[in-house]
Amino acid sequence: MSKIPLSKCFINAEVEEAALRAIRSGQYILGRESQEFEKELAAHTGVAQCVLGSSWTMIVYLLHQLQGVGPGDEIIVPSHTAFPTMEPLIHLGARPVFADIDDTYGMDLAHAESLITPRTVGIIGVHLYGHPLDNDRLVALARKHRLWVIEDCAQAQGAKYKNRMVGSMGDFGAFSFFPSKNLTVLGDGGCITTNLTDYADRLRMLRNHGRQGKYDHEFPGYNVRFNEINAAIGRVMLRHLDEFNERRRQIAARYSEGLKNVVQTPPVREWATPVYHMYVVRAEKRDELQAFLKQKNIETGVHYPKPNHLQPGVVGCFPFIPKLPKTEQAVKEILSLPIHGEMTLEAADTVTASIREFYGKK
Repeated sequence: MSKIPLSKCFINAEVEEAALRAIRSGQYILGRESQEFEKELAAHTGVAQCVLGSSWTMIVYLLHQLQGVGPGDEIIVPSHTAFPTMEPLIHLGARPVFADIDDTYGMDLAHAESLITPRTVGIIGVHLYGHPLDNDRLVALARKHRLWVIEDCAQAQGAKYKNRMVGSMGDFGAFSFFPSKNLTVLGDGGCITTNLTDYADRLRMLRNHGRQGKYDHEFPGYNVRFNEINAAIGRVMLRHLDEFNERRRQIAARYSEGLKNVVQTPPVREWATPVYHMYVVRAEKRDELQAFLKQKNIETGVHYPKPNHLQPGVVGCFPFIPKLPKTEQAVKEILSLPIHGEMTLEAADTVTASIREFYGKK
C-alpha cells in the first residue's frame, strides 16, 4: 500500500510560476510580492494591518519587545501547545504561567483566570489544532483584568469563531507559514495581524533594522525580514486556503463518522468553524495503535508528547512545576491522524478501516 502521509504541501504549476516570477523580478526582500501578501492576508483575516516576518517566533519576539514585555512580567499560556508559543517571552526575561486544557485541547479559560496575579500583563490564547478558543470569553477576560491578548493562530489560518476569522479579535493575531501549516509559503515565515496601526508601523521598522528610509535608522532593530519568493508562493496558497480547509473539514467528518465509539474523536463547539490543522483522537493503547498504523504505511504523530511545563528548557527556570492533570493525561492518549487539503476520502476510509481493525471492530 502506498504511504498515507500525515501532511502534505500543495505544489502545482501556479506555485512554481509564482516562485519564478519573484526570481525574475530582481527584487528579493520586502518588495511588491511581500507588500501585496500583507494586504491580502489582512483582508482575508479582516484586520487593518498585517506585518510579515521571517518566522512566527521572531515576529512575536519583536512584538513582545514593542509591548514592553520583560523581567517580572507574567503571561498566561497553555502548556499544551508548540514550544515557540512561549519561547519569545522567555528570551525577554518574562515568565510563562501555564494553564490546563479543556476537552477541545484549548486553554481552560476558567483555570487561566485563576492564575492571574498583579504581575500578569497578557494572555496568549492558542487555537490549537485549528479549533478556535471561545474568543468572546478570552477577550472579555483580558479586558476585565486589563491584559493584552495575542491569538496564536499558527495552526488555525482560516478558522472562524462565530463567523469571524481568528486573528481579528484579540489585540494581535500571530500566524505561522511553516511547511506543515494550512497556509504555507514552502519555507519559514510568520506574520502579525492587528488593527493597531501604530504597532504595525513600529513592527515594520523593527524587523528591518529600525529603518524609516533606506539610510535613516530611527532605533536599533533586527533583520527579521520576509523574502519575495516565499511571499509570491504564499499569495497562491492563500487563494486556495478556503478550498483546502473545506476539504480538511470533509476528511474530519469522514473520520468522526467512521471512528465513532472506537476512539474519542475531537469535539466541535457550536460557535467554531475549525480548519483541522491536525485531526487528533484520544486512543487506548495509543503507542501500539501508532505502531500498527506504521506497519500499514499510515503516518501519524503525537502533538505534543511532552507538555511545555515539563520541558527541560523550562524546568529549573521557575520556582515550582505546576500540576496540570488534564494536560498530563491527554498527552498519553492523543494521536494525530493524516489530514491535508489534497487528501482523498478514500485515504481517510483506509485510515479508519485500519484503526477499526486494530480494535477488532471491522
